[in-house]
Formats: sequence, structure tokens, C-alpha cells
Amino acid sequence: MKRKLILTAVLLLAVFSLRAEDKGYIVTFYNVENFFDIYDDPATRDEEFTPDGPKEWTQAKYDKKLANISQVLYGIAAANKSYPAVIGLSEVENRRVLEDLVSSEKLRPARYQIVQYDSPEPRGIDVALLFRPDVFKLEWSDVFQPVIPEIPDFKTRDILAVCGTIEGERFCFFVNHWSSRRGGSAASEFLRVGCAETVRRYADSLQTVYPDIKIVIMGDMNDDPYNKSLSETLGAKEKISEVEPGGYFNPMWAMHKAGYGTLGYQDAWNLFDNIVVNYNLLEEGSGSLHIRPSERNGLYGRVFKRSYMIQQKGRYKNYPLRSFSGNSFLGGYSDHLPVYIVIGK
Repeated sequence: MKRKLILTAVLLLAVFSLRAEDKGYIVTFYNVENFFDIYDDPATRDEEFTPDGPKEWTQAKYDKKLANISQVLYGIAAANKSYPAVIGLSEVENRRVLEDLVSSEKLRPARYQIVQYDSPEPRGIDVALLFRPDVFKLEWSDVFQPVIPEIPDFKTRDILAVCGTIEGERFCFFVNHWSSRRGGSAASEFLRVGCAETVRRYADSLQTVYPDIKIVIMGDMNDDPYNKSLSETLGAKEKISEVEPGGYFNPMWAMHKAGYGTLGYQDAWNLFDNIVVNYNLLEEGSGSLHIRPSERNGLYGRVFKRSYMIQQKGRYKNYPLRSFSGNSFLGGYSDHLPVYIVIGK
């Protein structure tokens, strides 16, 4: 068995070993929808996802969920003939589930390392970042809470900052999971605006200290690219021609206009999963590594979608095949589709 696993790893690395000058470095974000272990954490409200909880979250269901997430991330690697260099994740419970993921048979050859902090979110779900140490050289990481002036004691998912270098060029990745639309989009907008203000302030301060830094802001923003939090507060522009030095470009905006989405709601697609880059990652920016368009459609953003990830019938037909409908286990992947960009020379 051990010999078989070693042989599999060698073969996969032989296939997925292209350098940036060939196909580029893949940067992915995926909301994996309630990726909980089966154990009760007395410090959080995770009882729902335990064997005795209403979802009857057993080891078998957990193993299915783990295999599904691994399959999707491997699918992105296979489509690009390269394991993603960086993977941002949201809705993960703890480091344990991430260790299971990176050690799965399909992802083990990439030797992903983990950056994750426990956030004060009541249910215990966090954001995290996986990275290939052969590509991204980690220097430091940090987390910070969104500042909501109207609610000084507000606690939610942390914003994760992970900084280092790729080919000697300085990068900082921000992983986000902004506040939901619970109570309605308009009524909750100020929460997401507060999240956007916080990450913009942090990112701008890095650009002041490191003028050549390349910044990637990714996550489930719970807003479409044209909504206020992204388009005005974060200032992420629709078109590259609109971006000035120090500014930001949202490649998912054109994707949304072209009809792409990452989650379905009330017979419509939303694109809440965004990847925003700063001016330095555009062709006019510093260094040699820049965001690259798709050869297929000329767009700079990508949504990874395969038939096995889509519900084929029932209430959620044609939308992402989720793990649960209420407390009924559907055996699916996530209620979101992953997004990614390509960075290369």
C-alpha cells in the first residue's frame, strides 16, 4: 500500500509540475460549506455537526465531505496541469479538518502547508490558507477582526493576512468571509462595508510600506462585484483601464456580467466569491508576475464548474450540489463553486 501511494505521488507530480512561465501559478478560493469535524467543541456552537446532533454528522458523512472537497481541488489542478500555489478556504472548523484535507491522497503530492487561526465566530468556523512551500515562501501571517463602528463589540470571522514571496516578489494574500445577508441585503450592508473598510485600510498600509507588493484579496464577500462594499468601499474596479497605482481590480466583475456565478438563490446566480488584485499585479505594475487572462474567453477570472458538482434534480436543480438541505444529507460538495486566477510572466 505504501509503495502504491509513493508511486501515485510521483506520477501526479510528474503531471502537475509546470513552471510559471508555462501555465502560471493558480490562486484559488473555495467556500467549502460547513466543513466540520464530528467532535463537539465546548467553546463553540458546533453541536449541530456531531453524531448526536440534528444533522447526525457521522464519520462516514465527514469522510464523504472530505473526499468531495479533495476531488474539487484536484479537479482544478488537473484542469490546469498544476496544483494551485495558494488556496483560500472559508467555513472550515479547525486545523484538524485542514490536516485531513492536505494529507488526502489527491492533494498529498502538493505538500500543502496550512495557515489557520481560531476566530471568535460563535459556530467556530474560520478562514484558512493552504500554500505550496515550493512556490510561496511564507514570511509572516496575522489575523484581524473587521471594525464595525455601529457595533463596537461585533465578532465574526477573522480576516487572514498571509505574506511572503513568489520568485522573490513580495505577495500578501487576504482571506475573507464577510458578514452574511441575514435580515436582508440592505439592512446588513453596513456590516460588509465595515469588513471592506478594514481590509482596505490594512492593504493600503502594506502598499505604503512596500510600494511593489502584490496584493490578492479573496473570499466569500456575500456581495456581488458591483455592490457597495466591493465597488465603492474596497474600490475594486471593473476594468483594468480604470485602475490607478495603489488601486484594485476585480476580475470577477466581468465574469458576473458574462453570466457566471458561484451560488444560486431564488432562480438567479450570484457571484459572492471574489478575488481582487492590486495595481502591481496588472501588466502595468511592478515586477514580472501579473494576472493573466484565459486563452478561452479573454477574462481574467475563472469559475470552476463540473457536472458532478451540480444538483441534477429537485429544489436546487442546476445549482451547486450542497452537502445538506436542512438536516437531510445530500452527499454533495458545497453550496458555492470555487473561483481562481492565474498569475504568471
